[in-house]
Amino acid sequence: LAPVFVVTDFNNSASITTPGALLITLRLFLRPIGEPNMKQNGHAPRVVVTGIGAVSPLGHTWPETWAALKAGTSAGRRLTRFDPSDYPTQFACSVVDFDPSKYMDFKEAKRLGAVTHFAWAATQEAIVHSGLDLKQEDLERVGLEMGSAFGALDILEEQVLVLYNDGSRRIKPTLAPAVLISTTPAYASIQLGITGPIDSRMSACATGITSLGEAARKLQRGEVDVMVAGGTDSFQTPVMMVSFSRLGAMSTRNDDPATACRPFCNTRDGMILGEGATMMVVETLEHAQARGATILAEITGWALTSDAYNMAAPDPSGKGAARAMKLAMREAQITGEDIDYICAHGTGTRLNDSSETVAIKAALGEAAYDTRISSIKSMVGHMMGAAGAISAAALVSAIQDNIVPPTINYHEPDPECDLHYVPNQAEARQVDAAMCNAFGFGGQNASMVIERFVE
Repeated sequence: LAPVFVVTDFNNSASITTPGALLITLRLFLRPIGEPNMKQNGHAPRVVVTGIGAVSPLGHTWPETWAALKAGTSAGRRLTRFDPSDYPTQFACSVVDFDPSKYMDFKEAKRLGAVTHFAWAATQEAIVHSGLDLKQEDLERVGLEMGSAFGALDILEEQVLVLYNDGSRRIKPTLAPAVLISTTPAYASIQLGITGPIDSRMSACATGITSLGEAARKLQRGEVDVMVAGGTDSFQTPVMMVSFSRLGAMSTRNDDPATACRPFCNTRDGMILGEGATMMVVETLEHAQARGATILAEITGWALTSDAYNMAAPDPSGKGAARAMKLAMREAQITGEDIDYICAHGTGTRLNDSSETVAIKAALGEAAYDTRISSIKSMVGHMMGAAGAISAAALVSAIQDNIVPPTINYHEPDPECDLHYVPNQAEARQVDAAMCNAFGFGGQNASMVIERFVE
């Protein structure tokens, strides 16, 4: 007879009952969401960041991107991939002059979408930055967690036109696998020989943080020693440009794209679409120390909640977003007074920025007024599935450099947004603990705490 497993105490223990009436109580390495575990629970390994890679509208590497973010550089520019003259919004923050054949075989590049091109380039950079030698690793103990909100929409939209204009025989035979969101980690797995867990998280604009958070959970559960995790998206297609405009979410400052995105400013009129990828190498502290890695920072807490409010609009009360921040801080065992910097979701829409401000106040209390807050979307636009990942990378580098990147294009205070948004110029400041937010369609709220590594 097969053993019967009965969980008698979900939070703390499990009882296993066998036919011989043998009762064994096991301590599970599980915890309720939001309970502290990394600093006080010796069973859960600490999770550290050892490498970062990025392709963004500001550069094809993370050092280029970070330097531009610190300098307050805007990537807003008129679209050139197609003629946007008839569209309400005619500009975006686009990745320019990117040649995927520098990172992969030319034929493979033709078959795959930009979402995979960007992710693969960022993955290679992150691994090199981390000093990880995969030849020395047990590849069954290495995993990939690479999410996207939209997948290869560029290929899909292109091939729809081919079907209706040229007929079914002209459709690419590789279309189906190319557009799958899971294609990105699968491609990286094949190229690197990684046979551990690979996954593709999809939680709209919260995807990047969710991917990093789930990678941390796999490390804490002991499933792997190393993960490459992050987010990627490329969705600046004609249909999506018009779709977001129809939602009323886009800025229409076509005469001045560089200053169009104005998070938390009273003159804001909407967001700008971005694109790109950000990947991180995250690993257990024990593994990183054993291989002599340089530790950049530590992931100490994260959480995911839902507003259960509306498919397109955030809950004005900010309750769900505030709860995500509180749970992330609770897991990290810190309070609002410990947070030095928040990389906000900060899209530049009226509703998002005011509701996020309300949420930050609810989560941090009076400490919110002393905390530095900025939105890097004012410079790179909204990178959707990659938005949370690039925000997390900004936290790591802010901790490394003790510099908070600015919210550019901030001209006029909004009475409803009355916190310190680091207007227009970066600020030198000691950053020991930081938090990033990413809030997605349907009310998906993700927050992550990253801290300076201290042994």
